[in-house]
Amino acid sequence: MTHRPPFTLLAVAAALALATTSPAHADTGKLLLTGGVSTIAGSAGGGLTPWAVIGSNATEGEVGFSGYATRAATQDYGLNGYGVAVGLHDRVELSLARQDFDASPAIALNGIAPFGVTPGQHIQMDIVGIKVKVAGDAVLNADSWMPQIAVGLEHKRVRPGSIGSVLDFLGTQTSGTDVYVSATKLLLAQSLLVNGTLRSTNANQNGLLGFGAAAPGKNRRSLQPEFSVAYLINKNLAVGAEVRFKPNNLQALGAAAGLGAALREDDWKDIFIAWAPSKNLSLTLAYVDLGRIVPGITNHRRQTGYYLSAQVAF
Repeated sequence: MTHRPPFTLLAVAAALALATTSPAHADTGKLLLTGGVSTIAGSAGGGLTPWAVIGSNATEGEVGFSGYATRAATQDYGLNGYGVAVGLHDRVELSLARQDFDASPAIALNGIAPFGVTPGQHIQMDIVGIKVKVAGDAVLNADSWMPQIAVGLEHKRVRPGSIGSVLDFLGTQTSGTDVYVSATKLLLAQSLLVNGTLRSTNANQNGLLGFGAAAPGKNRRSLQPEFSVAYLINKNLAVGAEVRFKPNNLQALGAAAGLGAALREDDWKDIFIAWAPSKNLSLTLAYVDLGRIVPGITNHRRQTGYYLSAQVAF
């Protein structure tokens, strides 16, 4: 059987969705910004963490689509990402994302062992996601305390290039699946949206450094909370912040190898502003603090910088 790449599979899924669902397409759709923007993993939410909302402008009985492109940069690293999502009847979301991570500092690993990391190495990762709304409605339940609740999963496959030898040394896998539950509450009277997500994961740096670790690192899954809050200044403009707690699977392995905290992983944070100049376009700019990413090769610098993303939705 011929293996199909994830983006081919999404194209097939989208075609099937169009062929088997109502011909109504989202035009007016949801209130601006209440459907979130595209996360770095492709699902709808903030920039770093998914929300329980279903992406695109589709409401009940409609099929919607969205696409995005993202650029993030810190002192030592850079990330480009893009993806698409399909929203079915404001109930199910299918998403695909591709990330390209500039891991150039990894060349310094050759000074620790002959890993064969090539100059200017990039790490690529594909993410296939599905999210299903299981209870509540963020807008219709805005006058009650009932949040919208969704469950989702993100299957990730990383292509590390010449850094694969490093991942082999660390005992990490090149694919893994995150499972999460999100609850989103929209308080329209207060112009406030709050979200909490609980993620089951064994991903290192969101999966860019593989999944799990050899002993004495952590190979098992752990539950990691994520939080978002957004204040709607007006119907077109929102400001907010996110915190995403992360597993620290590799540090114990690095310490046992005499590297101290060289493989430490920190939590991620951001402060963002999102602007929707029209019902089909949104732009997000954020200040991000990604903590230390393989600090042994970056002088233990915290990786702070910017995040810029553009999304079109129908």
